[in-house]
Amino acid sequence: MNYKLLFPTYRNRYLFIRENLAKFGRSDKFANALNLGTGEGDYDPMIAANCERLTACDINENDIAFARQMNADVPNLRYQIEDALNLSFPENTFDLLTTVDVMEHVGKPQRMTEEIARVLRPGGLAFVTFPQTNFPWTYDPINRLLGRRAMGQGAYAFGHEYLVDPQQFKEWAEQCGLEVLTEKNLSGYLVALMEMYWTGIIQRLFKENAGNISGREEKKVKLRPSTSEPLLTKLTDAFIALDFALFKKSKYSVGKGFVVRKFQR
Repeated sequence: MNYKLLFPTYRNRYLFIRENLAKFGRSDKFANALNLGTGEGDYDPMIAANCERLTACDINENDIAFARQMNADVPNLRYQIEDALNLSFPENTFDLLTTVDVMEHVGKPQRMTEEIARVLRPGGLAFVTFPQTNFPWTYDPINRLLGRRAMGQGAYAFGHEYLVDPQQFKEWAEQCGLEVLTEKNLSGYLVALMEMYWTGIIQRLFKENAGNISGREEKKVKLRPSTSEPLLTKLTDAFIALDFALFKKSKYSVGKGFVVRKFQR
């Protein structure tokens, strides 16, 4: 069971990718897609179903090994080790690129944006999510009150050394020849309140690669997902819908979701 789908912030990101695959998907499927920063491979079967070929990559060898085993029955999917700041792919390779909460881990998010633009074909789409600087106080009142990363929990859990400014991302995208088609708040005050601090602590204790970094963390008790969806995700979806209805116009959200397209030449 993919237990992570029960967490509203995670589920919100998952739904953002799913909804935009449906919205921008083509009847003949995307020819060539890249999932940049696949982690444990949770999203790969869904993305692969919407394209002819999917390459899923990550810098963490242990996560790639797990994802390759979990998704061994997906025929149009291949895995490889990649650095998001220095991708090995030629220019203009992919029709679709997805990257879910990776930009906050790479150290140079602007450089990662440049690599996204470089490997996309003209007219190609990228679905990008990241935790943002304008997070609700209900998510992390301590770091919000102090106005800085005073502790590595809350908004700065999950290995986040920094957050991404959505306005800066839009500027980087424009400089790289990417136009913003969609910008969406992911998780407002209600979801933030529900997940205040405890989710970061749970991940630190039990997730195999809690910091989402290169290397391996040995845990006596560790959680890994499967590809099955829990029935209780319907309750999570209802909670997310209520949160979005109440706070969709607020500038504050735990994360941001963007769809960008590379300009045609």
